[in-house]
Amino acid sequence: MSDKKQHHDDDDGRTVANMNVEGLPWYKKNRASGSDGESRNSEKIPLTKQESKALLKGVLSASFLVGAIFFGVIALFILFCIFVWFK
Repeated sequence: MSDKKQHHDDDDGRTVANMNVEGLPWYKKNRASGSDGESRNSEKIPLTKQESKALLKGVLSASFLVGAIFFGVIALFILFCIFVWFK
């Protein structure tokens, strides 16, 4: 191998994926922040009651939509089995 370091023009030094994973030989436990200096424990953003209710409403409506889609697909599959496949 050569002793020269490779230099890539498109490399700006940012970390795309943190490879500091527990169990690997290079794991460093005391490393609390990313390579760009941002801490992992960010401050919580205070929400007003109105914002909290809007957030809860959005989460529940999205959950209901996903559940309805799953229920619809299962119902269509059962109807397909009854009227087409098992006939």
